[in-house]
Amino acid sequence: MQLLSGDISGTNTPLRPPWALDESRFIAHCTRCGDCVSACPGRLIVEGRGRYPRMDFSNGGCDFCGECLTVCRPGALKHLEGSPPWRLKADINARCLSLNAVICRACGETCGERAIRFELHPGGVATPILDKDSCTGCGDCFAVCPAKAVEISSNEPRDQAA
Repeated sequence: MQLLSGDISGTNTPLRPPWALDESRFIAHCTRCGDCVSACPGRLIVEGRGRYPRMDFSNGGCDFCGECLTVCRPGALKHLEGSPPWRLKADINARCLSLNAVICRACGETCGERAIRFELHPGGVATPILDKDSCTGCGDCFAVCPAKAVEISSNEPRDQAA
């Protein structure tokens, strides 16, 4: 499974559901009951390595409905007042069709937060501009990208508060 996901060493931290505690505390609290997987109306939470839940944005983005949070009895998902659901952000890599002079604005059209806009350049080429401060990391842009040029990841540690 690790080989197929490109994680040969098994060291990449999976994208956890919204409101997940930091990874070590998430693993300690999560009982792998699958309630969050069943509760997710978009089927974005799937069973990952070791049966721990992880996010899969291939079919859509998270609307932060909170169903997963509601059913998490062990407390591996916990809403921290004033904190965002997670620290995930989108990034657009060099495979982007627009960056390669092919007309595509799918990610910008689907971004409800308007975190992705396109800047027109001479010759009619529009390049994506990503406002990371506005990005919620919902994954809508990931799901619609025909070139798989959008990556969703976290570079910031989760809050340590319980």
